[in-house]
Amino acid sequence: MTVRVRIAPSPTGNLHIGTARTAVFNWLFARHHGGKFILRIEDTDLERSRPEYTDNILEGLRWLGLNWDEGPFFQSQRLDIYKEAVQKLLDQGLAYRCYTTSEELETLREAQKARGEAPRYDNRHRNLTPEQRAAFEAEGRSSVIRFKIEDGREIVWNDLVRGKMSWRGSDLGGDMVIARASEEGSGQPLYNFVVVVDDIDMQITHVIRGEDHIANTAKQILLYEAMGAKIPEFAHTPLILNMEGRKLSKRDGVTSISDFQQMGFTAEGLVNYMTLLGWSPPDSTQEIFTLEEAAKEFGFERVNKAGAKFDWDKLDWLNSQYIHKTPVDKLTDLLIPYWQAAGYKFDGGRDRVWLEQLVTLISQSLTRLVDAVPQSQLFFTDTVEFSDEGSTQLKQEGSTAVLEGIVTALENQPQLSEAAAQDIIKQVVKEQKVKKGLVMRSLRAALTGDVHGPDLIQSWLLLNQIGLDKSRLSRAITEAN
Repeated sequence: MTVRVRIAPSPTGNLHIGTARTAVFNWLFARHHGGKFILRIEDTDLERSRPEYTDNILEGLRWLGLNWDEGPFFQSQRLDIYKEAVQKLLDQGLAYRCYTTSEELETLREAQKARGEAPRYDNRHRNLTPEQRAAFEAEGRSSVIRFKIEDGREIVWNDLVRGKMSWRGSDLGGDMVIARASEEGSGQPLYNFVVVVDDIDMQITHVIRGEDHIANTAKQILLYEAMGAKIPEFAHTPLILNMEGRKLSKRDGVTSISDFQQMGFTAEGLVNYMTLLGWSPPDSTQEIFTLEEAAKEFGFERVNKAGAKFDWDKLDWLNSQYIHKTPVDKLTDLLIPYWQAAGYKFDGGRDRVWLEQLVTLISQSLTRLVDAVPQSQLFFTDTVEFSDEGSTQLKQEGSTAVLEGIVTALENQPQLSEAAAQDIIKQVVKEQKVKKGLVMRSLRAALTGDVHGPDLIQSWLLLNQIGLDKSRLSRAITEAN
């Protein structure tokens, strides 16, 4: 048997972290078994589906490295297949037309509520005679299509994550609507039905999805049986929770994959973290691995039943590890869009060597890619603002003379090198008869506006290359006076 799995997002919003984690688990399982990973777009909700959301989903999966083997298939292009399947169930007597109005259903629900009962359809139109159907249609009533569910039936399956699962037909809310109302023929087929038709047609062997779909599984198993199809294996993975143990939501600051990208997370760091959300590798000490490395070890015996808590600190740490080991040329490519979004001006080609030198300077201090914006701001502006500590340093006794000495020494240095910079500092220390610490702190405050920051000599060299060191030294002398 060739393993065939699918991810089936709805284009009613951008690709969310929960859907992406489900895609990761499907991809890992398929690759572990040498199987196929199939992409299906469930866009039957025509009112809420948007092409821009579809684009976002496809771009997000590609960015994460979750390449698919077949698809994307669009449900909106398969309506004839669904309607044909509905008609087969009608012809076999396994489904029927229900003419119950919304007002009648509301009355039924209110009566059940008053009796303390769970809401369920009472199957009142399951056995209508042709005359009764004709009478309802003469009234102008439209009909939904309902699939028959026997209350006494027990539905059992072995979940790859949760073990034996059992539901009774009486717990499924009565006969299930599988197609919306329509004046003639059958209307728009609904989720629980079309997902089964698709999985049968695409020969899906394993359905891997979040535990919030468990309630659908019993209904879908009945549909597989009714259509004479082999039932796939099911694996219901734990939900992603916030640190308080509640289901993760936008209130927790977690949104779409594209937003994670804008927040400065790398694809490798994010997908590595998602792999650990509910699954633990055999070597519990290993936390950093590629998708391909994880696929070699992945199996549902190590997927947890309990919810997976989203830990921002852990994600930040993992992300920083990937940033720190990214080659300078690639990291520069990753940072350029963030600098551009911040409005920093540079020529990507002409300034490439300088940009890579800047990346080398700040890379080890980055946790997220977006951190490069504030950390490199002083290299993209003509002047800097002095912090309180920086201003205080410039007013220290001897600071002005030190800076004037540096300016004088620079006049003999058309282009500064690291050795020349060190020589200037030594020269000023000797001539001014001051401690090296005063020279270094005053120089840093003058060049960067603060007494803390990246390596001073490398910062000075970068500013010298673009002609900003002398102007900042002169301004600092003025500030000190």
